[in-house]
Amino acid sequence: MGEFVDKTKGVTNDVVGNIKQGVGKLVDSDKLRAEGLVQEAKGEVQKKTGDVKGALGDKI
Repeated sequence: MGEFVDKTKGVTNDVVGNIKQGVGKLVDSDKLRAEGLVQEAKGEVQKKTGDVKGALGDKI
């Protein structure tokens, strides 16, 4: 179950990060773009964590 949760959170953070970056470009906000980049990176890490948990059978 942990694999699915991590991957779902990762995809969600990835999408929200992309949205923040897009809105940041529209309103010319460097802060919002930076927050989007950080959130997108967090999502990528969560997805990779889910991949590892899946490979190890959720034993971590």
